[in-house]
Amino acid sequence: MNDQGRSGALPGLAGQSGHALLGIYLNDHLAAATVVTGRSRHFVSSCRDAALADAVAPVAAQIAEDRRTLLALMRRLNVPVRRYKVYAGRLGERAGRLKSNGALLRRSVLSTLLELELLQVGIQGKICVWETLRVLAGQDRRLDPRQLDDLMERARGQLRTIDDLRRRQAEETFTGP
Repeated sequence: MNDQGRSGALPGLAGQSGHALLGIYLNDHLAAATVVTGRSRHFVSSCRDAALADAVAPVAAQIAEDRRTLLALMRRLNVPVRRYKVYAGRLGERAGRLKSNGALLRRSVLSTLLELELLQVGIQGKICVWETLRVLAGQDRRLDPRQLDDLMERARGQLRTIDDLRRRQAEETFTGP
């Protein structure tokens, strides 16, 4: 028997049902990654503070790249993409743009803070999925432990960047310049 077992499921998971649960888990994270990717791109393009947008731009590019990496890992693990979850993520992200945050005709400064918080939560979720896959890497050679370690470290760097920007934005939002 190979690393994958007969069903293509990860060894150590409860047979096909364990693989099905992993599929649900990864598809849920893919939907969340879709939301965060869209929101980070929107943030960069709509933020009125050019320095803040420039600081978030490299993180937004990495978030998009990490989403593509998740898709590649799902293919490697024979986990089918549930497109309805991806579409729901896209729809949810766009619907979230409609919230006024106290200003109907212009972008609210509160929107900037809330979007940074959404990015922060999304990155924390991404760290969780990389950590989970890192645990499973000990059971399946299709998962590269070093790649997952690198992804976790990069996400932690993203989190530090966004957290710093969020703290500064919170101070500016509520205490003024």
